Amino acid sequence: MRVSYPLVLAISLLLAIGLTVGTVLLSRRRSAAMAAAGVTITGRRARHLGRWFSLAGVFVLAFAAAGPMATLPVARSAGTVILAMDVSNSMRATDVTPDRLTAAKEAALAFIDAQPDSVDIGVVGFDQGALTSSAAGQDRTVTKAAVESLRISGGTSLTAAILGSLSAITGRSVTIGKDGELPDLGSWSSATIVLFSDGEDSGGTDRDDDVAAAATIAQNAGVHIETVGVGTVDGTTVEVDGFRVHTALDTPRLTTIAQTTGGSYHAALDGTTLNGVASDIDLRLTVAKQPVPLAGGFSGVALALLVVGTLLTAVSTGRLV
Repeated sequence: MRVSYPLVLAISLLLAIGLTVGTVLLSRRRSAAMAAAGVTITGRRARHLGRWFSLAGVFVLAFAAAGPMATLPVARSAGTVILAMDVSNSMRATDVTPDRLTAAKEAALAFIDAQPDSVDIGVVGFDQGALTSSAAGQDRTVTKAAVESLRISGGTSLTAAILGSLSAITGRSVTIGKDGELPDLGSWSSATIVLFSDGEDSGGTDRDDDVAAAATIAQNAGVHIETVGVGTVDGTTVEVDGFRVHTALDTPRLTTIAQTTGGSYHAALDGTTLNGVASDIDLRLTVAKQPVPLAGGFSGVALALLVVGTLLTAVSTGRLV
């Protein structure tokens, strides 16, 4: 425990000590004068007890004025969250109103608004590559602007999404080795990736083995991936480079990614359910040591002591002063 204002504590204690000494001396003089006059004092014990309760209250109040603080372990939602947003051509599909990307943006913005200030949030947009649109931080204005600025571009690569998100978390480029060697990122157990995608490999180049390897890297680093499926299983058609292409939600793929890392898959069949995704995703609780002000508690104790002292004095003397 420490105090915020040591000088105030010193002055307050000196005043309290002075008040105590003065009260004791005055009490002795009064008792001697009463004894010399042959007056018998009744209720002396209660009166003394009331006086000491009041003085104790003064001392506690003096300590409270100095701003006592204690460093205590406090549970809170904390860490880093990367929103990985699919911006591939299939996200222009309208099987989710008004379209997949717009609905995903709305859900991401709702998720950002629902998070406590202690959580750092970053944004990674991905198609066949990955680009960090906003580094993880607590400035919600910057994060939301990054989400709103995302535009449709290219095919889908969930491998790029995961590796790009891990790069944003660790601050280093994360890749899979030529021989399939997986990098050791250390422990990042306070980080979570929330991946918004239809899960479809629209470019035909995102091999399942690579996706599994990327998810394993996240798992080894203790990073959970929460996947949010945007679209419908029946799907619809979109126009890509002048061709009509059918696109549908790949639930098994997104579920496998989430389960590999200890996360969960969240079904979002339309815009309404997408907006509720934020409340379904659990962030991990961490325990952090934080300074906690104790002045209020000490002031409450001081007030209680003063009230008890005043009541005891009133009972013994028949007056409040």
